Amino acid sequence: MLNEWTIVFRLVLAGVLSGMIGFEREFHGRAAGFRTHILLCIGSTFVMLTSMHIFDIYYTRAAVDPARIAAGAVTGIGFLGAGAIMHSRSSIKGLTTAASLWVVAAIGLGVGSGLYLGSIITTILTLVALMIFSRVEHSMIRKDWYRTIVIEAKDGEDQ
Repeated sequence: MLNEWTIVFRLVLAGVLSGMIGFEREFHGRAAGFRTHILLCIGSTFVMLTSMHIFDIYYTRAAVDPARIAAGAVTGIGFLGAGAIMHSRSSIKGLTTAASLWVVAAIGLGVGSGLYLGSIITTILTLVALMIFSRVEHSMIRKDWYRTIVIEAKDGEDQ
């Protein structure tokens, strides 16, 4: 059984870890920013805590799988992430934001289940990917694969 202080600690830790990732997204002007990431992570943490609580109550009376509710949360996050993705002409925007939402949900499930070290390491690696790797990506990888070519021709039958 989870005691009240463990529940509070897990929810606060989820808020802090996701707030760090959400701040980075907010700082770069992304649609899903600080509050969105915190809400998503705290919600998934509570989903995991609820799932574990249900397991604790019913494991002697019925076959209960604490991972079933968490699996549903991961599926639901996919729909939320899909809403963050925008397709415009030849480019797609929002994939990184959708991925960060999905990772934040996973961090929340990890914190909710008591996997603190894994959740903290995942947060650090996510921040490295978002903050440091984006700079590397912009400096080393060419993004301008599309060029505009203007062709001018004079009027005439031989053109």
